[in-house]
Amino acid sequence: MVSEDAELYHSWRNDMEVMVSTNPSLDLYTLQDTKEFVENVVLSSSSSKSYIIIEKELSKPIGITSLINIDYKNRNAECIIDIGEKDFWGKGYAKEALKLLLDFAFQEMNLHRVSLKVFSFNEKAINLYAKIGFKHEGVSRHSLFRNGHWHDIFHMGILQSEFIHLGPEGEEKGGKIISEGTPDSIMKNPKSQTGKYL
Repeated sequence: MVSEDAELYHSWRNDMEVMVSTNPSLDLYTLQDTKEFVENVVLSSSSSKSYIIIEKELSKPIGITSLINIDYKNRNAECIIDIGEKDFWGKGYAKEALKLLLDFAFQEMNLHRVSLKVFSFNEKAINLYAKIGFKHEGVSRHSLFRNGHWHDIFHMGILQSEFIHLGPEGEEKGGKIISEGTPDSIMKNPKSQTGKYL
């Protein structure tokens, strides 16, 4: 993500239909608010990395995905994703983008764990995260008040070793943790299938 993406991000950030399933505050922002947020928070922070999701055939920006609260010492981060262009919902772009983000987090950054938060009513997202390999780790009960009702926020996470051994089709075929460690050490394990797709 670069400064020039601020106006595009602003249109998604103020679209309540986009944000209702991912943003706890649902505040409205001025364009200046968003530009300052992008410059001072998104681009200036060493603890976050944000990327615009591009539909390759059309070269069209359709969303954003990020690693936030990156803890380099403990090799942890939280991930978020929004498909801002509603015409591209339900077509597999979130799944592909999130798997690419996790591949970067675990293979390039050598993170050990990536977590996320998801609203309990967002069943499609919960199912997607589970298919990718995220495990349910906890729940913040009645943490969100939306549309006249209290909702839980689920906490999910995935470890480096879990993601690596799922492989590119792990969500359909299932995965198995054989060993833990860095990508290099895991690949040296004779039982590992990792080298077949890296």
